[in-house]
Amino acid sequence: MTIENKSIGIALSGGGYRATLFGLGSLWRLNEVGLLGRLDRITSVSGGSILAGVLASNWKKLEFSEGRAGNFRELVAEPVQEFCDKTIDVGAGLKGMLIPFKTAGDFLSDRYAKELFGHAMLRDLPDAGKGEGPKFIFYATNMQTGRSFRFRQDMVADYVLGISRTVEVSLADVVAASSAFPPIFSPIVLETDPGAWESPARDLPNLARLRSRIVLADGGVYDNMGLESLVDNVDIVLVSDAGAPFEIDESPFEDNLLQLGRVRDILIDQTRALRKRWLISDLEAGRKRGAYWGIGTGIDDYHAPGALTSDNTVTAGLEGIPTRLCRFEPEVRGRLINWGYALTDAALRTRARLEPGPATIWPLPDYRLN
Repeated sequence: MTIENKSIGIALSGGGYRATLFGLGSLWRLNEVGLLGRLDRITSVSGGSILAGVLASNWKKLEFSEGRAGNFRELVAEPVQEFCDKTIDVGAGLKGMLIPFKTAGDFLSDRYAKELFGHAMLRDLPDAGKGEGPKFIFYATNMQTGRSFRFRQDMVADYVLGISRTVEVSLADVVAASSAFPPIFSPIVLETDPGAWESPARDLPNLARLRSRIVLADGGVYDNMGLESLVDNVDIVLVSDAGAPFEIDESPFEDNLLQLGRVRDILIDQTRALRKRWLISDLEAGRKRGAYWGIGTGIDDYHAPGALTSDNTVTAGLEGIPTRLCRFEPEVRGRLINWGYALTDAALRTRARLEPGPATIWPLPDYRLN
């Protein structure tokens, strides 16, 4: 494959379990062609952060040979599928409403800790500076500054607040903050020492207060694809996008309060659409090298020889799966994984110019899409 000494990064979008499973299919194919171990940067939002968290927490145990982890299925694919067999949003949401002094986001974090991450801390992830693995960037949104809030192995950062290299935060809290979609699961509150920060964008009179108690929500509120810290930091940009399509609403709420949810959805969708158009424009013009594939992308549009499937009613229906952290039937889980896998295969070979051989077998043959 023509990657020479190029740096490579992938963005794993938000979209609940739909995005977690679609992104898993994407990583599955990257691993098979020897690119998983070559990644320099992995950004993630919301449902994509669940997947990235599992990958990051197991990275040191992955057995790589020529960029391919032989135990990927055991350490990443199977735990992710097992977790997505559980409904966690209803329980966490109800507890947040009924139990005082603890938010639904806190209960969401508890569930991530119990099921996936235990007591792992952000600083426990592989040290990218020492070549132990890629930089993992988990996105949340700072509800106070209106900027993205980034968690990385070696720091947390916000454009207004600056950078802190000493803040201690659990991996469960990181993923919960990234997936704390308002109004149900937000906020996740992070309390830090104001003196542990440096390099703010400007010296605000209330900067110390903003740094001491940070109110976070789902990263998708600001950037549902996690592109901001990716596109200008790697040579080859890969984007796995399972964000839901924007739905037309014939009868939106007209109540002054209830209509705010629709307004929020419109604002988020327009921001996402602008970022997507900007990225694809750069890719098509050759200003950036890489590939974008989305859950609503037509695989026939890639004109990839030997593609695993063609567009059909089954593939068209996958983008309509609800944005939930709830159990999907095995058939739905399998189809989402296979669809992410098939689109990644086509995109790598036709758009990213990475030239792997075509895939010949589905990762989950019982749920093939043709």
